[in-house]
Parts: sequence; structure tokens; C-alpha cells
Amino acid sequence: MSNAIPRARFDAVPLILLVVLMAAALPLVGSPSTWLTLTVAGLAMGMIIFVIASGLTLVFGLMDVLNFGHGVFIGFGAYVASSVMVGMADWASADSVMLNLGAIALAMIAAMVVAAALGWGFERIIIRPVYGQHLKQILITMGGLIIGEEMIKVIWGPEQTPLPLPPTLRGSFILGDAAIEKYRVLAVVIGLVVFAALAWTLSRTEVGLLVRAGVQDREMVEALGYRIRRLFVGVFVTGSALAGLGGVLWGMYQQMVVPQIGGQTNILLFIVIIIGGLGSTLGCFVGALMVGLLANYSGFLEPKVALFSNIALMVAILLWRPRGLYPVTSR
Repeated sequence: MSNAIPRARFDAVPLILLVVLMAAALPLVGSPSTWLTLTVAGLAMGMIIFVIASGLTLVFGLMDVLNFGHGVFIGFGAYVASSVMVGMADWASADSVMLNLGAIALAMIAAMVVAAALGWGFERIIIRPVYGQHLKQILITMGGLIIGEEMIKVIWGPEQTPLPLPPTLRGSFILGDAAIEKYRVLAVVIGLVVFAALAWTLSRTEVGLLVRAGVQDREMVEALGYRIRRLFVGVFVTGSALAGLGGVLWGMYQQMVVPQIGGQTNILLFIVIIIGGLGSTLGCFVGALMVGLLANYSGFLEPKVALFSNIALMVAILLWRPRGLYPVTSR
């Protein structure tokens, strides 16, 4: 007789629902080529939202911190990238895929480094005194968001700043009658890489195991000689860096940035992590894709409906699964 502990069965229903959403949109859209264009656009938008929201769901899921100041890192990441792209104008404007991707890569690295450093200071000064106090976390991090937006205005000015795509990422790939924008394909690839890296780190590495164990029983892990506080600071810094990366992707998606870019995306981010299940990385991933696809489909079919489609989706999901698509058992 085997005494092995049975593994929990993977819940594939939300993934099936995602496929059903795409399939149901095909007859409504009518044209297969238009459907393909909208689907890729929706997946790209969803991937960008996931990259931004993944840092927020990581911080909440592992640290139990409600950070309404997450938009600070998004905004600084986007503006740092705009400055780097201006400083590397020769690479960014060259008619070379390698030079264009090199400029974008350096802009993303710079944005992540600045956002990570800002996140370290944010955790130390603002978050640390209010651990375990959700109401105070909401109030003080919202104040941090306002201060961050004003700092952006002081450094870069209050006007919107262009963040255009390099020449080789403009335009589209043509597949039959369907036009798939090149930048959206890049956004999908980056989103998949981020998701794979997070999933692997949390489930397959010692660091991920220690962090998850620290969430369940902090005293026991500390008794084994590990510094849980340092691990949690590392989680917050990582989440901030991901927000900076997401800010770059979102700014290039919009091809311009404004000081309020972080605050403008906050509501959308919380909708995504509520749909996915508070603290669930997989849930955040699936929820972000659902939001991106529904926004593009509804925007094409009925633009007025697109304004509240995300909220309607959240309400429908919560009526079906009150704790989200992939609820975290410790919540």
C-alpha cells in the first residue's frame, strides 16, 4: 500500500472558459481574419496587464500587503524608459531589428532597476510600519501614489511624453487577410516569459519554497535560521521591478505616458487580481487574458459596452466563484 500524499488535481475549468470566450467571439465577429486580429490584440493587452498586475498579486499573495501605491512603480518605469529611448535615439530610430530591440531591452532594464530601488525605499519607509494593518496600508499607500505622481511631474513635467515604437516594431505581420501588429507579438512573448519565470521560481526553487513556507509559518522558518524579512523585502522589490517593466510595455502600447499612468491602471489591476483570486499568480494570468480579450471583442462589437465590460466580467466570475478563479487556500 502506498503512503504517498495525493496531489491536488489541477483545475482546468478557468482555462477552458478562456477558450470558450475566444470561440464564442468568432461567430459574433463574423470575419475569421478580424477575429484573429482582435484575439491577438486581446492576448497582447492581457499579457501587458498581467506583467503589471503580477507584481501586485505577488506582494499581496506572499506578504498580505494591500499596496495601492503600485502605480508609482509603473509610472517611474514608463518615464525612465522614455528618457532612455531619447538618450539612445540612434539605436531607437535605426532601421535595424537588433538595434531597436537593444534599445528597448536597455530601457526595460533601466526601468526595472529604478522601480526596484524605489520599491525598496517604499517598503522600508511606508509599508514596514503598517504590516498586518490593511486599512492603514490602503490609506498610506494611496498617499504614496499621490506623492509619486507629483514627483514625476517635478522631474519630467506635467505634460504627456511620447514613447513611440522603434521603426522595425511598427506595422503588422500579414496572415491572409489578418493584420497582427508586431509590437503585440513582442508583448505576448514577454508576458509568457514573465509568467514562466514566476511559476518556476515559486514552485521549483528553494527561494520560492522558503517564501511560501514563511507565509504559512514565519516563526518556524525563522527558527530554522532563515531571514524571512529579507525574503519578503526581496519579494516586494521584485514586484516593484515587474511593475516598472509593465509600465514600459503599457507606455509603448499607448505610445505615450502621462504622470497619472499608474493611477489610471490601478482599478484595472485590482479587477484582474480579484477575478483571478487574491494572491494567485496563475489566476492573475488567466484573469488578465480574459480582461484583455473581452475588452477587445466588446470594443469591436459594441464600444459603449467596453466601458464596463471588465466590471461585468468581475461580477460574473464572483457570482460563480466568490473567491476568484484560483483561490489561494490560505486566504
